[in-house]
Parts: sequence; C-alpha cells; structure tokens
Amino acid sequence: MSTLDLDFVVRRGAFELAVATNVALTGVTAVFGPSGCGKTTLLRAVAGLEPPTRGRIACSGVTWDDGTRHVPAHARHIGYVFQDGRLFPHLSVAGNLDFAIHHARSAGPISRRDVVAALDLEMLLERRPQSLSGGEQQRAAIARALVTNPRLLLMDEPLASLDASRRSEIAGYIEQLPERFGLPILYVTHDIDEVIRLAETMVLLSGGTVAAHGPIADILERIDLWPLTGRLEAGSLLSATVVEHAAGMTTLRIDGQTLSIPEIAVAAGRRVRLRIPARDVVIATARPANLSIRNVLSARVASIDLDATVYAEILLDLDGQRLRARITRAALADLGLVVGAHAWALVKSVAVDAALLR
Repeated sequence: MSTLDLDFVVRRGAFELAVATNVALTGVTAVFGPSGCGKTTLLRAVAGLEPPTRGRIACSGVTWDDGTRHVPAHARHIGYVFQDGRLFPHLSVAGNLDFAIHHARSAGPISRRDVVAALDLEMLLERRPQSLSGGEQQRAAIARALVTNPRLLLMDEPLASLDASRRSEIAGYIEQLPERFGLPILYVTHDIDEVIRLAETMVLLSGGTVAAHGPIADILERIDLWPLTGRLEAGSLLSATVVEHAAGMTTLRIDGQTLSIPEIAVAAGRRVRLRIPARDVVIATARPANLSIRNVLSARVASIDLDATVYAEILLDLDGQRLRARITRAALADLGLVVGAHAWALVKSVAVDAALLR
C-alpha cells in the first residue's frame, strides 16, 4: 500500500507545525482539529505550496521535500479543492474542466465523462460560476481537480461555506470518490460530523503537533482525547451488515447479533456504519424483558473510567467492536460492574445515525 511519509517542521513567525506520521493512501483520511492547529498548513506542505523549514515529505517512496530537494506543486500530480472553489469566473463549467485537462501534467484512467456523471454536472456545463449555487460551484471545483488525474486529492474544508442541506448533499458526492476513482483523499475539517461520515482514519492535530493518528473508532473512544474530539459527542462507530427490511424497520447484523433501526434505503448485504451516542446506551447485568427497547446486545466490560464529575465511562466489547456507555457512578456501584464482567447493552433505535453509510 502506498503511503505519504511525513516528518517535517514548518515554522511561520511564532507558529510551528511539527508532523511525524505515515498516512496510508487509501480511502479518506481526515485531518481534524480546532482552528489554528495547523491543518491547512499541513495540506499546503503536502501540496508543495508551503515548503518545510526542515524535514522530509515523501509519497510512495518518492521524496518531495528533504531540505535539498523540492518538487514543485505542479509536478506532484495532486488535486486541490479549496473552501471557496476558486473557479475561473470568465469560463463556463466546461471551460474550467477543459482548462484543467489541457494543463494537466499526467494522463490517467479518470475521464471527463465519468467525472461529469459522478458529480451530476451535465446540466451545468454551459453555465458560468457566478450563476451557480454554492453547492454547484463546489461540485464543479471537485470535478476540475479530478479531471487532472491526480494521485492524491487534497480537500481543505470544502463544505465550510455551505448551509446544512448543501453540506449533506456535497458530502454524498465526496464519499463515493475513493471507490469510484481509486483515489485517496486527505480531507481537512474542524467538523467532527464530517469526519465520522466521510473518513476511515484521522490525523488529529493540536497546537501544531499530531495528538493521535489512526482509525476513527479508536480515536473517538479515547477519553484522553475528548478535549479535542468532543466529550458531549462521545460514542461509538459500529460496522454492520443489512439483513432485511420489514414493517418500516431495517435489521442489521453486528457480528453474530442483530440490531433494528428505522428503515434505510440500503440493499441487503451492504455494509453500513452506525454512530451510537454513549448517552443512549443503557447497561443491564441480566437480559431484560417486557421493555419497549428492542435492541439488546450481549457484551463484556472492556474498561471502566471515572471522570471528574458523577459519571462513569464504560467501554463494552461486542466480539471485537466497541460500544461506549455513560452511566452514573451510583449506577456503576449498584450494578457491581467490573472489567471482564458480562453485561447487556440496550440501545434505542432512534439513537442510531443511519446516514453514515459505507
């Protein structure tokens, strides 16, 4: 598997970004963190727009920067999508795409026709950017980056300037790109919901350094990172398979267990990714009966962490996948929970965010 090898420092005035990590070039990798932590600087360094003060940047074994060598941005075969699109206003959408193709430094399997189809641009090709909505402009900007046949796509908060409905719409286009075009994406955002929907892995930045890097589910379950990822949004990401649809409900299989959610438009056999907030998981030490909650999962207590208030954070093991629950310390004592003990996790159907499809 190709990798992006990062071991560099960028110093600009009083700010310093120091990155040392290797990013697997597959799927979507989110670069996440608060404003001012260095996300855009990292992206610009990878693109060749912000040469490192020192260190090395390499892609698939080819050195782009190492103090003596600097491969310019146009020779890195990278697509870059900015927050504001930056389309040429005097050209139509078709003209913007043709300009990018004409000036591309490499040929490849991604065709103009496929890109136009993937981003639903056929009806917009003759229009100029000023006549487009924000979402339409961003689709055109993504298309312009794709038609150059990049080896890597960089996206710098491409949804930040859009309203909620347009963000959801454009996210739907973005999430299909890696599989459809075989193209890895490095995606900058400060919105944790975008990370959860779009990415498989995360580079978490804080104060100019890498606080964590790895699968999103692993990072979100780490209590020590909640000041950066958001304690109130703490929960779990579970992978499941659609089994069937009946009576307005969809049955999912999580390993050997089942879970029901309001019906989603996903074919049986497809994989989906589910987000379950910790606050919506109830724990029992015996399998309950005569309850309206239909989702009861067998689990084992993997860890117990006591926070600074009245709560206990419980991490449950579901045969390899992890489910987090938040209960009071008093409830913990009453239940007599200890690490390794068997428990039952009760999950309300409405707690599952079925929009996180994979």
